[in-house]
Amino acid sequence: MKKISIHKTKEIYNRELGYLKDGILNSKNPYHFFSLSTLNIDHPESRTIVLRNIKKKPLKILFNADFRSPKVKQLIKNPNCTALFYDNNRKMQLRFKCQSIINHKNKLSKKIWGNTPLQSRKCYMGDYSPSELTNCWEPNIPDKYIKKDPKRVDSELGYENFTAIELFIMVTDILELHHDGHIRFRVENNKFLFLAP
Repeated sequence: MKKISIHKTKEIYNRELGYLKDGILNSKNPYHFFSLSTLNIDHPESRTIVLRNIKKKPLKILFNADFRSPKVKQLIKNPNCTALFYDNNRKMQLRFKCQSIINHKNKLSKKIWGNTPLQSRKCYMGDYSPSELTNCWEPNIPDKYIKKDPKRVDSELGYENFTAIELFIMVTDILELHHDGHIRFRVENNKFLFLAP
């Protein structure tokens, strides 16, 4: 294990926050996507999520979801969850223990919805709830919008199902893989703690 200073861990931490910020709009950045794990009664479930924003004070990440989806139902029952980011090129792993806040039909969700492109809005206009069983595969958007975007006034129907989710980060676990010794540390309550890799 490499011996590193608190100063070095803070450099790594701030660097990774910069990569997260870049990952919001840069789809080529591996941090544009992350895995979200929630609890379904006593069984964990994971899925890939698109990062939509990051705030630093307090540290939180944001993403959008359909209010009808299983992950939202699970987060309503148990707001504790884990977000996992991994950059295979740089061999960096970020794990966040989080508490979620569901924003549905409130000031924040309305603001984010107002900036949501029409192409994305139609994804919230489907008749079926995400993960709902159907008789056959078909796009879960209104037929008339399969090849085109809805008019803005029509797209407002999707707001009923739109949800903005904030993940307040309680604990950060950072692992940087090296063939000659990994670097791993935790950030909790603004304290930097060294961990064995």
